[in-house]
Amino acid sequence: MFNGIIFNQGVIKKITKRDKGINIFINSNLKLTKKDIGVSVACDGVCLTLIAIKNKLIEFYLSDETIQRSKFKFLKINDKINIELPLKYGQKISGHICQGHVDTVGKIGFIKKIDKSYLFDFEIVKKERKNLIEKASICINGISLTISKITKKGFQVWVIPHTFRLTNLSTLKMKKLVNIEIDILSKYVRNYFNEKK
Repeated sequence: MFNGIIFNQGVIKKITKRDKGINIFINSNLKLTKKDIGVSVACDGVCLTLIAIKNKLIEFYLSDETIQRSKFKFLKINDKINIELPLKYGQKISGHICQGHVDTVGKIGFIKKIDKSYLFDFEIVKKERKNLIEKASICINGISLTISKITKKGFQVWVIPHTFRLTNLSTLKMKKLVNIEIDILSKYVRNYFNEKK
């Protein structure tokens, strides 16, 4: 479980293809040791299991299921990745509850700088739009954000300078892809009322 508040980034240094998946190696300043092997780490919002660590390189295995549901099918060397360690008991939750289970991949429609903040427009597939709620939380590349507006093709969010600077949102351009996890509460409530019909 994560809360979508990003303090760390990593850089993809190596990608090893397998028959049914890939291994990725990320260079990061996270303070991890071999005792942490097996811990969950959110990488651009995808919950992955740490399988090895050597110096500052941390290694993860991605199954075909994870690859197909995320933007990681287009992963490249030197891509910047937002990284978050799991919540600890008693830790403050500044964002919202994120599971690291990506629902869909979104495409950037446009980015506008307005005053000091940034307006991001995202397009997502039609079947996921029904779960969007204005002012609800949403997780984009592992970042906890708030939906400011629902659009015909997706939604928009405002990003403050602090978040823009500390995350890989600052590297994104039009038509780039992002991992999206829709707020679990909105999905559960919709599912509950659909079952009541």
